[in-house]
Amino acid sequence: MPDLYGLILTGGSGTRLWPRSREDLPKQFLALYGTRTLLQDTMARMMNVVPIERLFSVTGSQWEALVTHQAREAAGRLPEGFAIQEPCARNTAPAILLGVEAVREAGASDDDIVIISPSDHIVRNPRAFAEALQTAAQAASEGFLTTLGVVASGPETGFGYIRKGQAHGKWSEAEAFVEKPDLPTAEAYLRSGNYLWNSGVFIFSLRALKSELAHAAPELHAFMGQGCAALREAFRDITPVSFDVAVMERARRVAVVPLDAGWSDVGSWDALHDILEQDEQNNAAIGDVVLRNSDNCFVDSRGRLTVLNGVQDLVVVDSPDALFITRRGKSQEVRDVVKALRDEGRREVSHISESSRPWGGYRVLCEDARHRVRRVTVMQGRALPVQSFHHRNEHWIVLQGTARLTLGDQTRFIHEGEAVFIPKDAPHGLENCGHIDLELIAVQEGEFLEEDEL
Repeated sequence: MPDLYGLILTGGSGTRLWPRSREDLPKQFLALYGTRTLLQDTMARMMNVVPIERLFSVTGSQWEALVTHQAREAAGRLPEGFAIQEPCARNTAPAILLGVEAVREAGASDDDIVIISPSDHIVRNPRAFAEALQTAAQAASEGFLTTLGVVASGPETGFGYIRKGQAHGKWSEAEAFVEKPDLPTAEAYLRSGNYLWNSGVFIFSLRALKSELAHAAPELHAFMGQGCAALREAFRDITPVSFDVAVMERARRVAVVPLDAGWSDVGSWDALHDILEQDEQNNAAIGDVVLRNSDNCFVDSRGRLTVLNGVQDLVVVDSPDALFITRRGKSQEVRDVVKALRDEGRREVSHISESSRPWGGYRVLCEDARHRVRRVTVMQGRALPVQSFHHRNEHWIVLQGTARLTLGDQTRFIHEGEAVFIPKDAPHGLENCGHIDLELIAVQEGEFLEEDEL
């Protein structure tokens, strides 16, 4: 029997869920549905089918540490080389090819099967997802490039569709990939019962991929089997293209497996509303929210109390540095909002005011041009590596816990209620050596506050 390998795609910088999702922190790293992030949920789903030692991620250099941290939290341990780093963003076809070369170097043979999954989807029925993948692996073992097609729940105009062809038991040959339709066309697709939404999940053997690349994408086929080093060297010169366009739409043997598992690509705040639990007035809420005499609203407010009274059909998303309000059905227009803000040079488009890091995380409490105040959490046994900043000073005040502070060539302990001054250019590090999470306030002052930090 062929072995199964998994590749999770964790690139991309979408802002369709702004202001929670930013260019510097895409939605796959956020906990939108439950306590785990979308990436961690993807890890859990994939581990139902693929053993952890054969599961990998393709990601950009800016997210490698965060991907590794969140994946380790979900899996406990990771295989060597888990995070496969792209030299630059070139869309999904080059990213998948790089991942394929990496799993080949990890020991995969031509008959082994690779499952490609995005990291930013929600699947409410992981068991049904696993069963669909097992069926897809059977189709892949017969030489088909296979994808999961989501059973349409409505005439959605925001998705591409797949038209089913000849049936083979639980799966069918894919007769055609069709672009996002207008509403009348989507309604006709739904009535016919022959169309599925394109999920972006792909399953294939390495042998079948190589054969289809030779036919569909000769430029990419030239790198097949050449190894990661050769592909990385040429990566920037590869034309950016999606795997759908470059391969699936042109391949000769393509199969589709129906997926009915509560799937959502979480492409808008309206989409998240639709999959969350709703009250009798069709409201969905996350965080500290009170709704009075309000109908058909979605509210995400995790940092403070938000009250809606006597309103209908609103989307309200509160973040530490931006509040977004729109009408239900209009949340897709956030892309236009973000573009306008970017054109104005607004830092809220990309800048993140809260972040998870391998050692813990932080939240920005307030800031201006020369000052920033953060609440920092360092988890038990974790440490901030030794670093120094050339353009700012920092004042640290310990709120709880005990830390071992390295400042210059000296090391000492600091405790709850104590403060320390970190001058410019001073090498410094911090380790939580206590039995509870370390909490501190960091006041930063200087002419440039955006220096890199780990």
